Amino acid sequence: MDLSKLTNPQVKAAFDAWQSGDSAKWLSFFISDAKLYDDGNSRDFHSFSTQTIGKEKFTSIEKVSADGSEITGNFHSPQWGDFKTYFKFHTDESGKFNRLDIGQAN
Repeated sequence: MDLSKLTNPQVKAAFDAWQSGDSAKWLSFFISDAKLYDDGNSRDFHSFSTQTIGKEKFTSIEKVSADGSEITGNFHSPQWGDFKTYFKFHTDESGKFNRLDIGQAN
């Protein structure tokens, strides 16, 4: 997988933690009450992170937004199969992520 497409260092580090299944490191990039929206629907961020990290992951990166905050690519989930998805990271004034939007990409 071509990680050189990830231009935002904070997003790249969080992405690496996700891909390697390191939930403690992943969570360290987010504020304690981070929000998660899955296809626009609110979900519990911590439950999602602890239940899916290490099981679900990107299999390729197709594109990254100009500011580096959004990753779109192919994704694998044992429960849902293979599909195209996106992760969009939102940063607060402290520099940590306060929101993550995920969902199926077109």
